[in-house]
Amino acid sequence: MPSTGPDATATAQQAADDQADPTARSGGRPLLVRTRAELARARAALEGPVAVVMTMGALHEGHAGLVRAARGRGRSVVATVFVNPLQFGEALDLESYPRDLEGDLALLGREGVDVVFAPPVEEVYPGGPPQVRVAAGPLGEVLEGASRPGHFDGVLTVVTKLLHLTRPDVVLFGQKDAQQLLLVRRMVADLSFDVEVVAAPTAREDDGLARSSRNARLDPDGRARAAVLSRALRRGE
Repeated sequence: MPSTGPDATATAQQAADDQADPTARSGGRPLLVRTRAELARARAALEGPVAVVMTMGALHEGHAGLVRAARGRGRSVVATVFVNPLQFGEALDLESYPRDLEGDLALLGREGVDVVFAPPVEEVYPGGPPQVRVAAGPLGEVLEGASRPGHFDGVLTVVTKLLHLTRPDVVLFGQKDAQQLLLVRRMVADLSFDVEVVAAPTAREDDGLARSSRNARLDPDGRARAAVLSRALRRGE
């Protein structure tokens, strides 16, 4: 049954406004763009320097910290929300990855993001899975890469595409994904990308567990056990 009342009317009006001009921002809500053409129009209107935060959605306070760091680095901030199928080894893992675009837009709006690029898969990979990809090399075959073959190739391929599409002056990544951060920095240096890569500190829960979108998938026992590594490292230190 369709929604009625003031909220539904406002939503319908916003949708109509967006359709008339997809680069028109509404109130404190960031401009949501879905296509590369819309992104190009929105990007051309931004004042520089432009800072970009790349995410897979299901955002939390850790992402909010990244956006605040981006705001300190750029006059304009772009966030991407895209669940990249290339970096998932199992279809079930991809299907079960948490998604909450409305919640993401609310958080990004509170943090002052200017543009959110949330494309469908076919917009990022219009010809299907890309035949040419970025290879992570030896650094992507150890540690997490050893248990997730091809994962970092998928990460670097989508990061490359998003860097080309958003054209940032600075891009921010969390230190939580340390191997990913190292690989992105190495790729930017090796392939001569004209962008500064900035690391933001890991955001943690009160018990020391690093904030992650996947934490929502832990049952109470798993949630309790997940903080053991952090406590052990701190005691060892």
